[in-house]
Amino acid sequence: MLLNNRLVAGLLGAAILTTVLATPGAGQTPADTAVKIMVGGFVDSYYAWDTGRPATMDRSFAGGAPFTTQPARHNEFNVNLAFIELKAEGARVRGRLALQAGTSVQSNYAGEPTQGQVSGPSLSRLIQEAVAGVKVGRNLWVDGGIFFSHMGLEGWISRDNPVYTRSLVADYSPYYQSGVKFTWTPSAAVTAQLDIVNGWQNVSENNTGKGVGARIDWTAAEGATLSYYNFFSDEAGSQLRTFNGVGAKVVRGAWTLMGQADVGSQAHSTASASSWYGLLALVRRRVTPTVAVVGRVERFVDDDQVVLTTGSVGEKANPAFHGNGASLGIDVNPAPRVLWRTEVRGFATRDPVFANGVGAPRASDGFVVTSLAVTF
Repeated sequence: MLLNNRLVAGLLGAAILTTVLATPGAGQTPADTAVKIMVGGFVDSYYAWDTGRPATMDRSFAGGAPFTTQPARHNEFNVNLAFIELKAEGARVRGRLALQAGTSVQSNYAGEPTQGQVSGPSLSRLIQEAVAGVKVGRNLWVDGGIFFSHMGLEGWISRDNPVYTRSLVADYSPYYQSGVKFTWTPSAAVTAQLDIVNGWQNVSENNTGKGVGARIDWTAAEGATLSYYNFFSDEAGSQLRTFNGVGAKVVRGAWTLMGQADVGSQAHSTASASSWYGLLALVRRRVTPTVAVVGRVERFVDDDQVVLTTGSVGEKANPAFHGNGASLGIDVNPAPRVLWRTEVRGFATRDPVFANGVGAPRASDGFVVTSLAVTF
């Protein structure tokens, strides 16, 4: 008991001394050291039916490469994305740790490189974000770790996108990066970001180089944002990959309009550079306080298969993905934090690149998906 009393007295004394030392003197302004801790999570469950009826239930596989990360399975009830998160927010520090699982996670992280024994997707795919940041100057933050990509207008979390499934321009540019980023907000209308990362969507390194990218978002008017982003890295050994994109998003009352154009190229040591591009346009309207409808059209062309590999299907060996897509969806909020989304989506391509479980490969594909998601 005496030992316990002495221990308690010592702890109280240390606490009092810490309080005295931390109390600002006359003329000093106390620093805001309070950090707000928030815990949350998200579950997105789904059912999808693909007209190609793939025998393995894996949707749109051809030569082993999926064309879309969600919905990843056909004729199956499953979880697209589920995660739990811990966020910290303070005046000078911030951070987020989110652990995840789901079929879209398995699909998206399948290309995570494996170099050595401590590497690869087995761990990386479980970490949605693990990032810590500190404010180092006026309106300037430095964050390091694994974090969401700075490219594009659509993000990884389905709940936050205007259409349930992500476009091809989103699926074929990075969703995540590993490195350090600098974020500067010189005014309420402008945010600029510089990233130095391992490479094109990889946590584990696959070469000796590093990737560099930047983004600028400008709020030109209330509800209207213009964005430019780029990326430069050595990929496929020591081949320079360059990527540029522009986007615009306008929100006016019940209407949301969005457009995006991406173009990339990759140099070769013995030939001219290969290139690819993607386009999208969408319109979304909230017709009631709890119901919204959305439509999207898109185009994606990668003739040299730099980022979208089709594999060998049909009579033509290794055909390129060169085609268009369209989506129509309806979103319902039956209760707070609950989102029910249904979407019909189709593709038409120049060559038969879509695997077909009931016949020969096809130059078209379509599916319907319905999802019930809860945020907590």
